[in-house]
Amino acid sequence: MSASASGKMDINEVFRGGGRSVEWLDAINKASIVMLAETGLVAPALAEKIAPLLAPGTLVTDVGSVKAPVVESLAPIFKNHAHFVGSHPMAGSEQTGFAAANAGLFDDAVCIITPDASSTPEAVVAVAEFWTLLGSRTSELSPAVHDEVIALVSHLPHLLAATLVNLVCSQNPNSLNFCGNGFRDTTRVASGSAEMWSEILQSNREALKKSVGGMIEKMREALELLDSGDETRLNQFLTDAKTERDRLKTRK
Repeated sequence: MSASASGKMDINEVFRGGGRSVEWLDAINKASIVMLAETGLVAPALAEKIAPLLAPGTLVTDVGSVKAPVVESLAPIFKNHAHFVGSHPMAGSEQTGFAAANAGLFDDAVCIITPDASSTPEAVVAVAEFWTLLGSRTSELSPAVHDEVIALVSHLPHLLAATLVNLVCSQNPNSLNFCGNGFRDTTRVASGSAEMWSEILQSNREALKKSVGGMIEKMREALELLDSGDETRLNQFLTDAKTERDRLKTRK
């Protein structure tokens, strides 16, 4: 994608591939379900382009990691053209491109459906059924609550992984020659697309800032435990975390 001098995405680039127009535009009015798999910056311009081409009753959803601003911008665009309901499958990896495709990607993955006041109950049910057919477990959250939750369990971990790598490289980059699986597992997500994640973190910055503040307080607590020399309290701190983390392995 290219950006203009104003920083906005050039929507014409969305519909070109090697100088050729994209053929799926000609067939989009035959689709019963349309999935937007673009970033929050591109999605509105893409929606403006395709909305008039959709047949009445078409179901539209997206897979964005930040929901409040996306739902707020897309719902009015599709209002008189189709039924839009936001969604966010919690699946994927740090890898990108067709080579990273995985047929079982959505098996037993949580997919969060994010309806707003304009969503019809029928459309919400239909989107949930679509993700269920792909193997996902669906839940509903409002767009705003979604962004608060995902800031904690997805956006903060990515920022922490990047911060940890940068910390090691700034203090002793030679340490990377001696890291084991623990460091690799902890920082895996830092290998994701920097451009995409920069947009995600900025788009959800208010909720993320709250999560970062909470993390700073927890790190202060950890520092105090180390300073205190109280092995019992430190053990309890680690035990509490282990108990909750182990529950994730069996939670259905």
